[in-house]
Amino acid sequence: MIATVFLVVLVLIDMVEQIQKFGNASASFGDVVGLTLLNAPRSLYGILPLIVLLATVALFLNLARTSELIAARAAGRSALRMLLAPVSVALGLGVLAVLMLNPLVAATSKRYETQASRFVHGADSVLSVSTEGLWLRQGGAQGQTVIRAAGSNQDATRLVDVSFYSFDRVGAPSQRIEASEAVLEKGAWRLRDAKVWPLAESANPERDARRVKSLLVPSDLTRDQIRDSFGAPSAIPIWDLPAFISSLDRAGFSARAHRVWFQSELAKPLLFVAMVLLAAAFTMRHARFSHTGVMVLAAVLTGFGLFFVRNFTQIMGENGQIPIALAAWAPPVAAILLALALLLHLEDG
Repeated sequence: MIATVFLVVLVLIDMVEQIQKFGNASASFGDVVGLTLLNAPRSLYGILPLIVLLATVALFLNLARTSELIAARAAGRSALRMLLAPVSVALGLGVLAVLMLNPLVAATSKRYETQASRFVHGADSVLSVSTEGLWLRQGGAQGQTVIRAAGSNQDATRLVDVSFYSFDRVGAPSQRIEASEAVLEKGAWRLRDAKVWPLAESANPERDARRVKSLLVPSDLTRDQIRDSFGAPSAIPIWDLPAFISSLDRAGFSARAHRVWFQSELAKPLLFVAMVLLAAAFTMRHARFSHTGVMVLAAVLTGFGLFFVRNFTQIMGENGQIPIALAAWAPPVAAILLALALLLHLEDG
């Protein structure tokens, strides 16, 4: 029920944002609705820990009002034993979310980024990373150009061992260029130690090939456009993340953000458990003997604080300020220990 309420609110808010973002583009209202629905799973997936927290608060408030917790204690069950079932369910939901929901969110996110790129730039993502190296695509008045490089710097503005394959408007190859280095400048690539094959103008391209020390190749690509083509790490299924990280390393890019995301996804079941324990620590007491409103507010604020700290440590991990394992695993583990200490103090202290 709580997830449905959040989903409806997120869809309405995101639809307004999509209208503002693509209102001046070629997207129709149906396209905006489709983009909103594609982006909704990622938004909902991001707040799943908060949904678990609020659902746990509602559960234990209901059990407290009906005196079922008192009956369980009278039967000899301790608070920690009563929490075994909710914690197990939260752990199972976390595992299912990572193994099954994560690939679904990645697929919809990838589709959303592809559609959004078409409306903004008129084409799909310009960048692709594979085992063969780095691939770029750019357009122009004369046709399309495909660029392959063995390696690059972190933002793909400097390529090494690079090849340019140009095609005319009908798709026929028109020119091939190989160079030791290509640097992206404003409106063009500057090539060094290049060899040019005129494929369309010569019956023997190898005979008519020429070598130049420096060459400018016009380009409509920008640094921001190349960077945005990577997309978010959430757009890659967790099953494919290790291979993608290896490809980024081979191409010369920094894969730290993807490593932090991967470890954070592995730690998500523990985050669900931490949310259940934190909510239970504040709401397991009987409604008549505690300040229910204050305790609920404390539980929600503590859960939101944990959510904020987790996002903050992820940012620090992506920036290299703290180790990746610490950024991903420290918040949920610390929250579990804090909640257990609070439970032991309130119930058995």
